[in-house]
Amino acid sequence: MADIVAGRIRRMIARGEVTDGQWLPTEPQLMAEFGVSRPTLREAFRLLEADSLVSIRRGPPGGARVTIPGPEAAAAQFGMLLTLSGTTLADIYEARMTIEPAAARAIAERGTAADRKQLAELLEEVRAAADAGRSVDRMIVRFHQSLVELSGNRTLATVTGMLNEIITRHIEQVFADAREPAEEVAANTKRALRAYERLVDLVDARDGEGAEKFWTRHMKAARPYVLKGGTQGATQVVDLLY
Repeated sequence: MADIVAGRIRRMIARGEVTDGQWLPTEPQLMAEFGVSRPTLREAFRLLEADSLVSIRRGPPGGARVTIPGPEAAAAQFGMLLTLSGTTLADIYEARMTIEPAAARAIAERGTAADRKQLAELLEEVRAAADAGRSVDRMIVRFHQSLVELSGNRTLATVTGMLNEIITRHIEQVFADAREPAEEVAANTKRALRAYERLVDLVDARDGEGAEKFWTRHMKAARPYVLKGGTQGATQVVDLLY
């Protein structure tokens, strides 16, 4: 019975009948509404808490508050699933090569002026950090993630959001374990910046086909550098997360 009650409350949350941060009705009210005992209701609360959908208030009067999970809540489980399935970093990169060029086309063809401006501003942040000799690894991840978010496709943005921790750790390792001289690392960063600049130009020109083709070429060209592995030898998701 507890799973049935939990299912009905999930439906209420999914349909927006209760919103993030809102307290559910009191235990006596819910017991009367669902026709269940207090132990059954509290078991339903525990099921919802395990799904990160509510936080439980202990002690009298008790109760549960809705907590809408963000991508980070699913990311942990998603990361474990990828780990247990032996997913490689090459798999992750290939997924990105499928998603990001299509996102670039979407921004160019359907993005708003505000979207294009935000992408350009992100480029300037990466350039400023590189010029100042600061680390750009997380900014690079942010640029790639924003590229998908600004495409307007929520499904793709959510998927890449769940991959974000893996991608971030991977890019950080690439920079930290770089075996090339500092001058060559700087040259690689400049090449990446030129690619970002070209993409922003194509997006500003509303050239969707050009943006998609260019970003595909860029990611193919960057693939050997990104996946060559560092001194830590990470080739699978498990190498980064555990």
